[in-house]
Amino acid sequence: MIGVDPYGVFRTMMVYNPSSSSMYPTDLNTNEVKNRSGVEVEFRRQSSSARQLVFAQVGETPAAPHRITVSHQEIGSGTATRRRSVVRVDQMVSSNLDTTKMVKVSAYAVLDIPVGELASYDSAKDTLAELVSMLASRGASTTILFDCTGVAAEALVNGSL
Repeated sequence: MIGVDPYGVFRTMMVYNPSSSSMYPTDLNTNEVKNRSGVEVEFRRQSSSARQLVFAQVGETPAAPHRITVSHQEIGSGTATRRRSVVRVDQMVSSNLDTTKMVKVSAYAVLDIPVGELASYDSAKDTLAELVSMLASRGASTTILFDCTGVAAEALVNGSL
């Protein structure tokens, strides 16, 4: 997809959303996505529409799709406008109990923000940073834990409180 950045520079590998300063690359292949071992997992853009991007894992098998979806939905108008933004990862895996069948594992983050009521996104960034830090760290550590041993990641994986 081709877009133009705010300075008029022609881009071929990025998508520019004029209401945002964020741009997604065509492929996620420069350490944007890592697995629990900290190893890069590469994704290629599969489709895009006005408010949704879908990436597919490079080399996935058709029976076991692995997708990342980024989507946005706005409701309301004026100061009552809210945006719900979702980043979702879905992976089909083979179950390993009783009968072997394909099952879906999903994880997603949702940012629900009153865009009509905020002059800046600092509070949204703080809220998202707090979520990320709880998922990817323990205590006072600043190390990112890809192995899902962060406080909130362990709670999600194990169903613990």
